[in-house]
Amino acid sequence: MIRSIPVTLAGRSYEVVVGPGLIDRAGERIAPLLKTRRTAIVTDSNVGEHHGERLSVSLERAGVAVDVITVPAGEESKSFAGLADLSDRLLDLRLDRGDVIVAFGGGVVGDLAGFAAAIYKRGIDFIQVPTSLLAQVDSSVGGKTAIDTPRGKNLIGAFHQPKLVLADLDVLCTLPAREMACGYAEVIKYGMLGDADFFAWLEANCAAVLERDISALAHAVGRSVEMKAEIVAEDETEQGRRALLNLGHTFGHALEAETGYGEALKHGEAVAAGCGLAFRLSAFLGLCDPADAARVERALKAAGLPAGMADAPGHPFNADRLIHHMGQDKKAQGGALTFILARRIGDAFTAKGVDPDALRQFLITEGAAS
Repeated sequence: MIRSIPVTLAGRSYEVVVGPGLIDRAGERIAPLLKTRRTAIVTDSNVGEHHGERLSVSLERAGVAVDVITVPAGEESKSFAGLADLSDRLLDLRLDRGDVIVAFGGGVVGDLAGFAAAIYKRGIDFIQVPTSLLAQVDSSVGGKTAIDTPRGKNLIGAFHQPKLVLADLDVLCTLPAREMACGYAEVIKYGMLGDADFFAWLEANCAAVLERDISALAHAVGRSVEMKAEIVAEDETEQGRRALLNLGHTFGHALEAETGYGEALKHGEAVAAGCGLAFRLSAFLGLCDPADAARVERALKAAGLPAGMADAPGHPFNADRLIHHMGQDKKAQGGALTFILARRIGDAFTAKGVDPDALRQFLITEGAAS
């Protein structure tokens, strides 16, 4: 059930390996890629406790020296302070440019360690070993690395591709149900933006994926990675089609900003709410059949995910404050609002210059305060 999916980039191609049992065999896959036989594993306190020893043992068995750096679990580590602390600790280890950083954790660890790798001594190789469903299907693939700032998520970062991604499906068995649902939001997003058949498969197999049926997980993760790999190969630095992967994110990031980027509304939950809003805005603007928007809402709620503002903590939100956050979005150009909208399930597109007055009216119909 092991599957290798190539991410094809000129001179920097790599494999995303999906399947069970990969952590225990990580050393034999990682060692051949190393210029030296030294790695620094960056993990968080939760992942390190549950799985850290297995990864270290696997690397050491393959003759690779290992140092481990543990950062606090949670989004707060993905900050200027967290980056400075990690950089200092890497410098303390005296890593050189022939060594490799292994990002071992969820999206926070992957983003933080990847960005540190991008800037450490002007660039050092790194490998992703994602341990959450969300990271396996999204943030570990494609080379986006970043930290958050008080002005918004992921505004400071770099494109820095990994040398390898190992997505071990077994590790998802220890993931809390809420984290599985957050990852599922990114999985179903792929169906919404570009594969109506995959969306229909997920409608039928949602419970199996969330219950960690290994066959269902293998298909869900494999198809998601396959779609992302294809898009990244076509548009590495998000100048065109890759922007479609941000479906739901403009709304979602605004909701996260309003709720403080914390546990009240996790990133995957915000993306789910944002996807529901994106389809309903598409219907509101006459671009999409309302029946598709309703179908998206049902699919999200079937997974226990929010499908709009009314399902998010902090509701009712202020329409003008949400629009202000959306203006800070990375896709905004010249102050014009840009959204990923949809013509139908499986057919998303980039909509530039969305009318702020129409957006405000839509948000008010969704229950936002005027």
